[in-house]
Amino acid sequence: MKAATERKIMRWLHLILSIPIIGFIYGPVADIPEAAFATRFVFVPIVILSGIYMWKGHLLRKFISRKV
Repeated sequence: MKAATERKIMRWLHLILSIPIIGFIYGPVADIPEAAFATRFVFVPIVILSGIYMWKGHLLRKFISRKV
């Protein structure tokens, strides 16, 4: 996969999965138990990990390529 394609996928994943978090903060999502659980334990960790990967992914790829 090209680097540009990977960046686009990561950006869109990060943006789309941030929408439920905004709904949790500003909307009625916190009152729905299933949606609150999914937001807390699925969407937030994925958004955090994708953000860290977009920020420091080049170091991770360099570290992994040294090990192999």
